Amino acid sequence: MFGLVDCNNFFVSCERAFNPSLEGKPVVVLSNNDGCIIARSNEAKALGIAMGEPYFKARKKIEDNDVTVYSGNHVLYGDMSRRVMSLLSEFSPEIEIYSVDEAFLHLDGIPHDRLQDLATRIVETIRRGTGIPVTIGIAPTKTLAKAAAYFGKRYAAYHSVCIIDSEDKRIKALARLPIDEVWGIGRRHNVKMQQYGVTTAWQLTCKPESWIRREMTITGVRTWKELHGIACIGHDDNTGHKSLTTSRSFAGKGIDSLQALEEAVANYASDSAARLRRQKSLCSSVTLYARTDRFNPDAPSHVIQATACLPVPTNDTAEIIGHCLNMLRREYKTGFRYKKAGVTLWNITPDHTPQTYLFDQTDRIKQKRIMDAVDRINRNNGKNTIMLSTQMHTGDWQVKSEHRSRRFTTRVDEVIRVYAGEDDIPGNKAGEDNHHTTRP
Repeated sequence: MFGLVDCNNFFVSCERAFNPSLEGKPVVVLSNNDGCIIARSNEAKALGIAMGEPYFKARKKIEDNDVTVYSGNHVLYGDMSRRVMSLLSEFSPEIEIYSVDEAFLHLDGIPHDRLQDLATRIVETIRRGTGIPVTIGIAPTKTLAKAAAYFGKRYAAYHSVCIIDSEDKRIKALARLPIDEVWGIGRRHNVKMQQYGVTTAWQLTCKPESWIRREMTITGVRTWKELHGIACIGHDDNTGHKSLTTSRSFAGKGIDSLQALEEAVANYASDSAARLRRQKSLCSSVTLYARTDRFNPDAPSHVIQATACLPVPTNDTAEIIGHCLNMLRREYKTGFRYKKAGVTLWNITPDHTPQTYLFDQTDRIKQKRIMDAVDRINRNNGKNTIMLSTQMHTGDWQVKSEHRSRRFTTRVDEVIRVYAGEDDIPGNKAGEDNHHTTRP
């Protein structure tokens, strides 16, 4: 059996964990540069605020309904995710982190009559330990576990735990599961299924395997079998991205300085390299891109796009940054304001099977020891405690984040403050701010 643990409205829940007064109130979280809405509480969803809607279009509805707005605080969300995953690891010897707010637990060997109690204990432990509400779906396959979590979120009677452990439950769940909610059915396949009149997961399972193979290829066959209760998705199918991209839009009118663009690109490359090491992988191709504002027809336009193929796969930050900056300096042109830039690492392979190069002069063992030390220091002391000089922040390229909450768990100067007496609480005196204080 597999258990899918899914954090409910994760970004919003992280904000509520440190500001409980937001419980039951509409809350939205914005993307980089406060551009669009990337997370909504259930109350905000009920108001008709759409996922991905530009903030400026939703502003009137947000203000009219007293919706609380936060800029994306991804440092906080990442740390809260790590805390959730750490607690989950206590309940299963094997945990697969699928995304920042989802993880699969392997529950083989646990008697079926104990699954409900175990899942309830997990829900309570995560809520008590982090303040994050979670839903657990349990089923014989990962795709069915995702379906179970779907129902666990939508029906309060499940108390955040839904288990599909019989043929009767499987059939009833699939008959009620919309086809676009099936894990593995993307937008293109959803449109095709609607054209064929397949609107539920049960209707999909009623199609013969030959039809599925013809219309949806081998990937669709795997999904079809999972819905039938045949486990086809193993551990290796979920771990490791095939490519990693870090990109941002720049605030205001953009940047027209090579130095600022270099700093931005260096930081994006560093973030991607760190993610690559976390998933224990190497890349052998690096793509850099930067472009002007494509929505401003009055401004001169220019696009930078270049790719470097590396002779030896690497996850070394300095090496990846070096390739990116070389490409940037070669392609950069003055007289333009760049609005967005990004770095993509691809041709990714596991770090235990690198393809070496006969004439490689780099000491790869020493390089790995240095990166391990840097990651350890940054993990213990905060992001960018150690970084390259090309990453030094001038602020010219930093994203706009006007509504960001404090980084409560990763910055000493932003932790929650607890005051012993009413007279000591800031805000009780004229002109002082009492935001995010905790009273005994």
